[in-house]
Parts: sequence; C-alpha cells; structure tokens
Amino acid sequence: MERTEAKGVWAGTPGGADRLDNLAGDPQSPPRIARLAFGGSAEQEGVVLTTLDKAVNWVRKNSIWPMTFGLACCAIEMMSMGASRFDVARFGAEVFRGSPRQSDLMIIAGRVSNKMAPIIRQLYQQMPEPKWVISMGACATSTGVFNNYALIPVNQAIPVDVYVPGCPPRPEQLIYALMTLQKKIERHPGTAREILNV
Repeated sequence: MERTEAKGVWAGTPGGADRLDNLAGDPQSPPRIARLAFGGSAEQEGVVLTTLDKAVNWVRKNSIWPMTFGLACCAIEMMSMGASRFDVARFGAEVFRGSPRQSDLMIIAGRVSNKMAPIIRQLYQQMPEPKWVISMGACATSTGVFNNYALIPVNQAIPVDVYVPGCPPRPEQLIYALMTLQKKIERHPGTAREILNV
C-alpha cells in the first residue's frame, strides 16, 4: 500500500481503484476532527457546532479517573487492564487515583463483606459528583461461589452503573464495561443544568 496524497487517502490495489478516506481526513485539519467528535457534519469547514451538554459529556467520558480499590482476585485483572498490553489510556482512564476525592469511578473488584460495606459506602460518599460504579466479577455482583452470611452484593451498599460478569473477568471485559459506561455518560441529558445548578 502506498500513500497517494497528504489527504488521508490510501490506494489498496495497484491501480488505486478502491480509495478509503481516513476518519480524520487531512492530518492538518483539527477543525474536521472536532466536528466529527462533537457530532457535526464533515462537509462544513471552520465551524464547530454543538451543545454545551454534548461538549461536557464528551470531556467527561474521555477523562474518567478510577479509584485504586481492589478487594480480591479481580483486582489483578483490573491492574493488568492498566498495563501496556491492554492500554486503557486509549480511553482516558489510565489515571488510577489513591484518594476518593480525586476520582469519579469506583471499580468494585472482588467480594464485599458485611464489614467492608460501610467503608465502601463512606468512600463512595467522599467521591465528587458525577460519580460512577462498575461491579467487577461474580463475587461483587452476586457474592459468586461464596454464598454465605458474611458477603453481600455491592448493589446493597451503593448504586451500580455497569456489571461485569465472570470469575475473574478478563481485562477485555472490563474495558468493554468502561466503553459501556462512556456511552452512558455521553447520552446523559441535562448536564449543563446540573453544572449551572438551574
């Protein structure tokens, strides 16, 4: 494959019959990238039209800061998601924070005991708004194979946005849950009203 021009067009066959345009088009065209990211059309040049809700939701979904919070063996899979092989930095979620006041995503990775539930609730209450929760693994979601009096499902302690099945779930499953959460954040209505307290 050889590049024909600087406009993002690749020639796949020797004659160049099938031409595929790059998503961003010209690499020197940031306005086109911004228009495509915020829902504008690719035909217009030089103007970015969007709503405040779409812009704020786009920023929020691409800058999720998870809290470093692992309870059991699922935490190993969560750590490997942050490593170079799976590269969660592609989604803007590589900054694992050590403090609940600096994070907006809590990943419950492991089983929740009756003694741990009040601590999880307190950490959740210390997180700033907006905040989201991913329940990772069968133990966090439904106590898994440890069906006894000492464990509870995490949704009895705090509200959960996305559930990840598996024992333990693979890092790809957690990345898919993160992408699902990003779609939920992107579709959230009334963001501007929440920011302005109207």
